[in-house]
Amino acid sequence: MVASRLHLVRHGEVHNPARILYGRLPDYHLSTAGRGMAQAAADHIADLERPVTALFASPLERAQESAQPFAEVFGLEPETDVRLIEPTNVFEGTRMKRSLMNPLNWWHLRQPALPSWGEPYASIAERMLGLMGEAWHESSGGDLVMVSHQAPVWVTHLRVAGLPLQHDPRTRRCALSSITSFELVGDVWREVAYVEPAATGGAVDVGAV
Repeated sequence: MVASRLHLVRHGEVHNPARILYGRLPDYHLSTAGRGMAQAAADHIADLERPVTALFASPLERAQESAQPFAEVFGLEPETDVRLIEPTNVFEGTRMKRSLMNPLNWWHLRQPALPSWGEPYASIAERMLGLMGEAWHESSGGDLVMVSHQAPVWVTHLRVAGLPLQHDPRTRRCALSSITSFELVGDVWREVAYVEPAATGGAVDVGAV
């Protein structure tokens, strides 16, 4: 058997009072509000009354913590897969706006189509779709949930939609704890739904870019 639907879920809000671009740095955990967002995402998929048979998560703490409500609701053990991780970024550990004011950093912005400041968009799409296809075909049926990060989810959306991967990070349609759902028809991925089940209006950290 193969899966029925695959849901890419972005993690909830991170506790980040210093407004650091945390990237792959350790010890960045969900805020109290972020835990509620993750629960809202899990509750939304439960309300769809579709069987969920597998759960995957990025190795970073915020994704692991966002996967826990799904684990509890569906009785699944999350499988950690590095292909769901946040992309590399040379600005990691800094405050982005301050970094961009420094002319010494402008070199990293020379090729936004790649992008030159971190992992190429094509690489992100390749690893995400590789995992998605592998998990889909190895499934025993039902839906799959993968908890990841804003950039991987958005780049996957662009690739599936046949759109250019180059984009302004500030324009991403990928809210905290949002769910972007796909189906594989033949050998072609199709996006079938996008929802924002969590209330994020009061979020302090919505994803540094």
